[in-house]
Amino acid sequence: MSDTRRKLTTIFCADVQDYTRLMGADEEGTLASLKRCREAMGRLIESHGGRVINTWGDGLIADFPSVVEAVRAAVDTQNELAGFNARRPADGRMLFRIGINLGDVIVEGDDIYGDGVNIAARLQASAAAGGIVISSSVYDQVRNKVAVGFDFLGPLMVKNVDEGVPSYAVKIGDAKDEAPPAQRSGYARPQPQPAAVMAADMAEARPAPRGRRLYGMLAVIAAVLIGVNLLSWQGVFWARFPVLALAAVAALAWNRDQTLFNRKITSLAILALGIAGINLFTWTGQFWAVWPILGIAAVMGLRWSMRR
Repeated sequence: MSDTRRKLTTIFCADVQDYTRLMGADEEGTLASLKRCREAMGRLIESHGGRVINTWGDGLIADFPSVVEAVRAAVDTQNELAGFNARRPADGRMLFRIGINLGDVIVEGDDIYGDGVNIAARLQASAAAGGIVISSSVYDQVRNKVAVGFDFLGPLMVKNVDEGVPSYAVKIGDAKDEAPPAQRSGYARPQPQPAAVMAADMAEARPAPRGRRLYGMLAVIAAVLIGVNLLSWQGVFWARFPVLALAAVAALAWNRDQTLFNRKITSLAILALGIAGINLFTWTGQFWAVWPILGIAAVMGLRWSMRR
């Protein structure tokens, strides 16, 4: 028999809005989309130090040792899935609802149980499609540590919990409108709050990652420039600068779509590499790029320390 113990952890619950309708319209296509979305979600959960505990139907449950990383994983998940859904018709989008709670749970083998899990599931059920709802215990830990806004939704009543659980909608993006508090009770599903709906709409409107097509096009342009330079050779390799610019464009495009690293810090790293490339391509015996790179490294270090 597996050991039973208790621990304090961050519980992450997610499911798909209108999953039954999607399955009724296209079973095979819905299952393929669900698999793809789950793979992306699982990758982001692991990259933020979390662990997927279980999946069932359209649901997923994970836990995190860090509350901050759990919220970051949820935001990154909704942003990435917004790109996936932007390429799909409005009635075929797979929109996940995510709930996050920090609580004491019972651990038995690889599974977790208890009120902490029930609260996370209830928060998830109250989220808008494409939105995130967190408990007050999560909010207290992340309100000054994650670059998103929050709307207070009021107490959420949960079975077997005497008092309502104060809940907050996470505002993804720059939406500034405030949603009125929502008083909820029982298990009746509340209407999505305006700010949460706005956040979901903003996420869906984001353009999809350009991916391989852009990189392929930039590679072809670079190859053509190098070919023209070599075929018209006059002792100067002038193609090195436009090729460096194309590489910078590709790196910035990759950074816009990636979710593994902090985008602002990665942008600074790309800038530092570009300066180093210019120094090498105009080499006169002095590595002058060391000073701007050192300054950029200092800014990166400060941003990283403040992020943590």
